[in-house]
Amino acid sequence: MSEEKRNKHNISILDRTNIKITGVIDVISFDEEIIVSETELGILILKGLNFHINKLNLDSGDLEITGEIYSLVYEDKSSYGKPSGNILSKIFK
Repeated sequence: MSEEKRNKHNISILDRTNIKITGVIDVISFDEEIIVSETELGILILKGLNFHINKLNLDSGDLEITGEIYSLVYEDKSSYGKPSGNILSKIFK
């Protein structure tokens, strides 16, 4: 998909339970407690409880989630997945 068709990356959180994200390229992994997605501005890691993906449209780059959000962390695409000291290795220790 060309860059012109993608939305800019934005995050909207309402009451820590409704999250709307634009500029999503891919969802790398998800479960009820963690969602890892690739966005236009890097890897986005959401931590919380009872996550549910209500809408995912990779053509438009839209992701809508409900659940209780505890944290949002960005990681550079270039460092994501490297074994030494990345955020995922710290999360799953």
